[in-house]
Amino acid sequence: MAFFSSLTPVFIAIICVLIGIILNKNNGERRKHETKSKPPSRPWVDEDLKDGSDHQVEEEEVEEEWQGFDENIAHIPFTAEHYSEAEMIKRSQEFYQLLNKRRSVRFLSDEPVPREVIDNVIRTAGTSPSGAHTEPWTFVVVQDPDLKHKIREIVEEEEEINYKRRMGDRWVNDLKRLRTNWIKEYLDTAPYLILIFKQVYGRLPNGKKKTHYYNEISVSIACGILLAALQNAGLYTVTSTPLNCGPQLRVLLQRPANEKLLLLLPVGYPRKDATVPALTRKPLEDIMVFM
Repeated sequence: MAFFSSLTPVFIAIICVLIGIILNKNNGERRKHETKSKPPSRPWVDEDLKDGSDHQVEEEEVEEEWQGFDENIAHIPFTAEHYSEAEMIKRSQEFYQLLNKRRSVRFLSDEPVPREVIDNVIRTAGTSPSGAHTEPWTFVVVQDPDLKHKIREIVEEEEEINYKRRMGDRWVNDLKRLRTNWIKEYLDTAPYLILIFKQVYGRLPNGKKKTHYYNEISVSIACGILLAALQNAGLYTVTSTPLNCGPQLRVLLQRPANEKLLLLLPVGYPRKDATVPALTRKPLEDIMVFM
């Protein structure tokens, strides 16, 4: 009996050691799991632009049998201008020179812009090609001062968070030379704000979902045409993709859930004291591969 009593402290010590080993192993595995599950720090990526309600859209069934298109649409003769070689070169040079003057301008005047000009540039953007000619775009033009200011409040609140937390040091540092930050005065001063929404799907007469093929690519092409039309009319803008503002702006502007904000353009004339960074564009040999 005395023999067992003398061994009791030894057994207790062994048990304590075993318990300690087991606890350390469990803690190590837990820390390892937490390290794996914790998302690594990374710069902002295009995926961050997705509207939080996208997953609700994907749950809906797609109408496969009928997309609402007229299969018997008439095909008509097409004729086009055929310029001489000299005229083609001249026109292409002049158009390049016009577009090469395009700059992103953050200092916009409140000088009024004719409404007809805005109508015409939107019509021009609407000539863009689209997947299966679904035309999946909505151009929301805002002129009302109070509504513009509400848009500014939403954008600035989110953009401050973007600059301080979401975008990462690398992107913020890359933007320093452009002297841009989360203060967006031009959202108040520009005569018009054009918010371009992509329609991720449409609606058939029977209420079912209608597929919009390549909706983001189609709307992006339309945005490019819109920028060219604005430049042609002597108007300026800055392309703005306000991260994490899409759902709030969609609700503010009373747009349906199938529309997601792609781009926000303040449109107007440059202020007399406007400045732009002294940037250069890549030469042709750096952007074109001829084979």
